[in-house]
Amino acid sequence: MNPPRASVTRTDAKAYARINLKGIWAAALTPFQPDGAIDEDGFRRNLRHWVDDLGIDGVFVSGKQGEFFSMSLAERKRTFDLAVAEIGGSRTILSCSDQNLDTVIELARHAQAIGSDYIVVHAPVLHFLTKQDETLLAYYRTVSEAVDIGIALWSHPDSGYLMSPELCARVAELPNVVAIKYSVPRETYARLTRLAGDRLIVSTASEEEWLDNIIELGWQLYLCSSPPYLYQTSTDRRMRDYTDLAFKGDHARAKVVRDGLNPVREAFKRSRPPEKFHAHSKYWQELLGQAGGAVRRPMLELSDAEKEATRRAFESCGLKLAGARSAA
Repeated sequence: MNPPRASVTRTDAKAYARINLKGIWAAALTPFQPDGAIDEDGFRRNLRHWVDDLGIDGVFVSGKQGEFFSMSLAERKRTFDLAVAEIGGSRTILSCSDQNLDTVIELARHAQAIGSDYIVVHAPVLHFLTKQDETLLAYYRTVSEAVDIGIALWSHPDSGYLMSPELCARVAELPNVVAIKYSVPRETYARLTRLAGDRLIVSTASEEEWLDNIIELGWQLYLCSSPPYLYQTSTDRRMRDYTDLAFKGDHARAKVVRDGLNPVREAFKRSRPPEKFHAHSKYWQELLGQAGGAVRRPMLELSDAEKEATRRAFESCGLKLAGARSAA
């Protein structure tokens, strides 16, 4: 039996994560009501549906897909509270990313206080530097020393640079840095996987590469984006199915199931208007019977024509809805 998180110290974080941080972790969109308030009931329903009906192992809360950039500090803490209360701390990784380090640490300490097992911290924008390595090492050391729970790094071109595999491996020497969401080309994250070994659980957000990464790189974690709840229903859990087949070593069957999702992937991408990822994903959620809701500025809503195109694509994609929540 795995020890309860309260008994795990900062120095045990890597071993704890290696055992427990695995499977399919989805990045939550935050449903907002027309007046801009968080749809708390809808968020709870989504979380419960994802875990209970879709078999999702954990949820990344209030990241970029969750529109954290449009939320107050109190609202971000509230989404943390809702998620931990609804699905438990062992199934949550709470995004503490911010340009202000004091905010990062305040959110991180709140996450620990309410019982979450993990936080994620995006590499900060450092457009005024050309050599960021020592700055980033000191940055993550400061976060690491502020909390005992597991920390996931997140490197993405949005920062204006990418953390090198060599730097990530150095940061992974910190005792409670346990994982990374590494939004880089495959050859780059494969190199980090080899460099870091058991010190760092490496993952990326590409669902299309997930199966190959299980088979070829021995990955244990999908961390994370929205396909786990946009490409599945309670009666059509093909991402869950191909993941489980791959973990069991049945790679041939896993590839057949994975490839069977291609029409869903293509319909989703084909119907997505440029610059409207959040609104499009939320409308797709509504077609699945989930709480999608409005976006907040600076994000843009779909036009009526864009909604109609999305609906047509959704209806033709082949997702099995019988027995699932009724489409909007």
